[in-house]
Amino acid sequence: MYAIFRTGGKQYKASPGDVIRVERVAGDPGSTVEFNHVFAVRKEKLTVGAPLVENAKVTGKLLAHDRASKVRVLKYKRKKQYRRTLGHRQHFSQVLIQDIVTA
Repeated sequence: MYAIFRTGGKQYKASPGDVIRVERVAGDPGSTVEFNHVFAVRKEKLTVGAPLVENAKVTGKLLAHDRASKVRVLKYKRKKQYRRTLGHRQHFSQVLIQDIVTA
């Protein structure tokens, strides 16, 4: 059993018991989160929405908030002595997928 859903502008494929890293969601660690934008669910057979599956949701438990490792961006123009270095750390949330509900 798995579901394909959207959160934070990205799509994820998850099954119950999976721990996934999603864009940061609101809530405290230990609280329950729901993802309502479900595109497809496979239990015995595949159900694909147009564009969403009606009355389907993915529920999970919020484990932690954290920041990813630093991504370094370098701008450089040769022969002009121009160099700029930037860094970015993206926020994310770890979610334990508990259940996939369809009506």
